[in-house]
Amino acid sequence: MTQNWPLWEVFVRSRRGLSHTHAGSLHAPDAEMALRNARDLYTRRNEGISIWVVPSTEITASSPDERDPFFAPSADKPYRHPTFYDIPEGVSHL
Repeated sequence: MTQNWPLWEVFVRSRRGLSHTHAGSLHAPDAEMALRNARDLYTRRNEGISIWVVPSTEITASSPDERDPFFAPSADKPYRHPTFYDIPEGVSHL
């Protein structure tokens, strides 16, 4: 009975991509079946090179309504931005 199967979030890394992106969700009884179903559902045209499946219950996210207080501590760390550093010649991406 599929109504008792947990919900899994699927992330796929494309051939041209450097990171995994959220592709969708599916129900499956376990991680192995979720991975197989994700492969069949989200990479039908051989576009993916890696798939992650994560139980939806294990994902924790910040709230967009609390973005100012949540991200405020990063504003007092100017060393995270390369404004104080000299960039050597020949370095095109930093």
